Amino acid sequence: MTGPLSGFTVVEMAGIGPGPFCAMMLADMGADVIRIDRLTPGFLGGGGTIIDRGRRTIALDIKKPGAIVIVLRLLGKADAMLEGFRPGVMERLGLGPDACMARNPRLVYARMTGWGQQGPLAQAAGHDLNYIAITGALHAMGYSDRPPTPPLHLVGDMGGGAMMLAFGIVCALLETGRTGQGQVVDAAICDGASLLASAYHGRLQRGEWTTQRHANMLDGGAQFYGCYVCADGKYVSIAAIEPQFYRVLLDRCGIDDPDFEPQWARAQCPLLRVKLATSLRARPVINGPPCCRAPTPASPQCSTSRKRRITHTTRRAGTSLKPVASSIPRRHLAFRARPEAPARCPYPASTPMNCSENWAWTMPRSRPCENMAPSFDSAGFDPRSPLSGHDGSSE
Repeated sequence: MTGPLSGFTVVEMAGIGPGPFCAMMLADMGADVIRIDRLTPGFLGGGGTIIDRGRRTIALDIKKPGAIVIVLRLLGKADAMLEGFRPGVMERLGLGPDACMARNPRLVYARMTGWGQQGPLAQAAGHDLNYIAITGALHAMGYSDRPPTPPLHLVGDMGGGAMMLAFGIVCALLETGRTGQGQVVDAAICDGASLLASAYHGRLQRGEWTTQRHANMLDGGAQFYGCYVCADGKYVSIAAIEPQFYRVLLDRCGIDDPDFEPQWARAQCPLLRVKLATSLRARPVINGPPCCRAPTPASPQCSTSRKRRITHTTRRAGTSLKPVASSIPRRHLAFRARPEAPARCPYPASTPMNCSENWAWTMPRSRPCENMAPSFDSAGFDPRSPLSGHDGSSE
């Protein structure tokens, strides 16, 4: 097992959305990720999807005291843990930061919420769309004559949530390595999404941006930045922001209309979008020198672009394509100092965990944890068993 996070162990509490994606990123970079699953696979995880790759798993009923003992023992040997429950849930289970860091003072305890740990919305239910709505980011997306357009769950859950949490975990691991002190990482999706919009906050303050949708340079309002229909009925994305690429775009489309000069004049953009759309609809493809354009397939499976294959962003699995696992981490992050040791995901898919592997517990190697878990749901947990850690007192 190699990679920049090789040697780090992360315990993940099973969840949905940003938590599993964050854990996937850590596993892709070499971390040994152990996911605590529920006994009955369902809406809150259970493995089998692309983002569930790279983990070992243990199924527990964490409402049972015996299961909490196992989690705490895992955390006693772990470097980090991540959870995405509503504020207060982990504390009520006996797995809050204080309890876990008492067991392991060097632990990085990472938390993911939508609204934050405190505040009037802390206990409110919500999803990606709600979190980015309150930041103002959602209002900026879409057309002026329609409601804002949901941008999948990439801006909030994945960008403002999972990637911010992963960044926080790695920063905390670095700090712990220097100081020997554990850290609590508190990531809120609404905070992360707002941070991602920092450049637009600045543009708005300088008067370079308007709150009207589809009326700005990078929201589809400019004729040189948007998606258009070609003659074959397929879509092309145009992003000819730089003057030299804008000039090439006009040349390749055979446009010599003086209305297209100057390039950026907000009042002229609606008319110019119509003119450019008419020109592009007559062409199946724009050939010739590059002008910041790319096809717009409906999914990775639809893309047969040679350039897409060159970037190695997908891998064929049977008859379909999927986002590539990090067999070569420099495809994601430029770890140029270690080209001879590409990271490999240690567990290609979610793998049931055997507690006796890597953890010095005196139990038969043939008994995987998930097979023991139902006993927590029925007969209870025997504190005298080897998994309890000692001779009968509660932990």
